[in-house]
Amino acid sequence: MTHSSNKYILLVLAAALLSACSITKKYERPASVSTEKLFRDETSADTTTMAAMPWQSVFKDAKLNALIQKGLDQNLNLKNAIENIIQAQATLRQSKLAYYPTLNLDANVTRTKQSEAGLNFPAGININTLTTTYKLALSTSWEADIWGKLSSSKRAALSSYLATDAAKQAVQTQLISDIANNYFLLLSLDKQLEITQKTLESRIKNVETIKSLKEGAIVTGAAVVQSEANRYAAEVLIPDLKQSIRETENALNILMGQGPGTIERGILEDQVIPENIKVGVSSQLLQNRPDVRQAEFNFRTAFESTNLARTYFYPSLTLTASGGFSNLEIKDFFSNSIFYSLIGGLTQPLFNQGLNKARLTTAQSKQLQALNNFQQSLLVAGQEVSNSLYAYQMAVEKQDSRARQIESLEKAVDYTQQLLEYSSATNYTDVLTSEQNLLSAQLSGVNDNLQKLQALVNLYRALGGGWK
Repeated sequence: MTHSSNKYILLVLAAALLSACSITKKYERPASVSTEKLFRDETSADTTTMAAMPWQSVFKDAKLNALIQKGLDQNLNLKNAIENIIQAQATLRQSKLAYYPTLNLDANVTRTKQSEAGLNFPAGININTLTTTYKLALSTSWEADIWGKLSSSKRAALSSYLATDAAKQAVQTQLISDIANNYFLLLSLDKQLEITQKTLESRIKNVETIKSLKEGAIVTGAAVVQSEANRYAAEVLIPDLKQSIRETENALNILMGQGPGTIERGILEDQVIPENIKVGVSSQLLQNRPDVRQAEFNFRTAFESTNLARTYFYPSLTLTASGGFSNLEIKDFFSNSIFYSLIGGLTQPLFNQGLNKARLTTAQSKQLQALNNFQQSLLVAGQEVSNSLYAYQMAVEKQDSRARQIESLEKAVDYTQQLLEYSSATNYTDVLTSEQNLLSAQLSGVNDNLQKLQALVNLYRALGGGWK
């Protein structure tokens, strides 16, 4: 390179150092992303949140915890999420190595033969038209990161890696939630089956009682038929409950990455939930919700891609060097056969069919989409917390009323049966109605308990619990 070209390169480098900061921008969370009042009726400033609790502390059932741990060890979706992290790590390592020059080794032997046609040389002159060239060379190339192109690429790769890590955490929190919800559903189905089977036993005895009353002319044959129909109304519920139990067991096994089979489990009455449910403040979703963190990392990746697109409008400085040995004779390969070259070049884009403008426009549009997705993830997270918390509160609110309803209906069944058996103050229709209402209330009571447990699980996941 000439002295003037060296001077030109130095001037470009100096200008780059002064202006590079204006070409690429430093990431800051956009002010337009709102984290306030994402929880409906949010009034507390208490930052205590159950999201900080490990899942082993939230769930007290040892059998449930064993299922969750097995799911974390074996779930196939979670394993795929981990593989995504490994792929992102490889991309990140590659982006870091872009700062270093490339190095290539070239070793070859070339045999060439020139055409002798049309060559009229004087007699006695021997022209060898077959030549062999031996070559051994090293070459290197390095691009100076004067506009932040490589730095933006590295930061984009880092954000992408962090996004895959957050995605894996989101899969984990969802997995814990799915296992717990299905486990509680299984326990509730067990309880409903138990209630229905006991009701069936009672109604079978009731049929015999009604038959005896008919023989005593206390009731008619219509009461006998109604009692039998009442018995079958309970009996027909059992196959559906058993089918639901089987399907829920199979669903749990899939979550644990294994074939269908029986699930070892406890009972619904033994389930204990944490006291003093705390949700913290909505701004904590930025740190606690894995999918919100993933959305922000995706936005950062898009932000750095826009930075990268800007750098293509500016010249690139590339230094290339090569050197080695080249000779026509292998015996003299290392004698007087050294060659080398050193090239420094600036490449300024002038016209490339609008590629750079299209690249920047696309990157800016994707950045806006990523920003919208980031804000959307916060809104959805706030909605899920609000819905789950309210569902939990309503389930708790129903408990006392449901217990009183069941108690009253149990008394109603006893009273109507006694009245039917020992007096004519009632008829079997009253007994039938009270029995049907009791079974319905008992099954609804189980569903109320399930709603409370599942609302707690969903609230824990919505707040971002389970991955820490």
